[in-house]
Amino acid sequence: MQTETLTQPLEKTNSKIITLKINGVETQISLKPWVSLLDCLREYLDLTGTKKGCDHGQCGACTVLCDGKRILSCLTLAVMKDGSEITTIEGIATGNGLHPLQKAFIEHDAFQCGYCTPGQICSAIGMFNEGKAKTEADVKELMSGNLCRCGANTNIINAIMEVKNGGDHE
Repeated sequence: MQTETLTQPLEKTNSKIITLKINGVETQISLKPWVSLLDCLREYLDLTGTKKGCDHGQCGACTVLCDGKRILSCLTLAVMKDGSEITTIEGIATGNGLHPLQKAFIEHDAFQCGYCTPGQICSAIGMFNEGKAKTEADVKELMSGNLCRCGANTNIINAIMEVKNGGDHE
């Protein structure tokens, strides 16, 4: 785990300094109170793996993990998460190895354009953390907030089910 602290320069008035632990790195940043977590990650910290889709919380492309729970970063003000641990798609893999979901997405061809993939993977990890998904129908329902406009939903569900079942899926 990295313990490096990144400090961003203070913006002018009306800014608040917050501390976020992002992908294991403690980061202090000065932001206006109306900056979304998504914009904080993408525009201020250059973590562009999290995608801006609809910017209205309807597509799930911006899903990240906050203290292990999935959230829509486009609907979350960054200042609301002061002191939280944020995991983006950049923090999912460990070392040189891909996360099992990343491997399953590749094996099942669970992406076409790939735009929704970071949000899908973060959402699936959050869903696993919730412990509510018992069946494939549960997984479909709990992942319904993450849209794939390319039509790879069947492969996405197959990849998630493979990891959920410890590597086996039908």
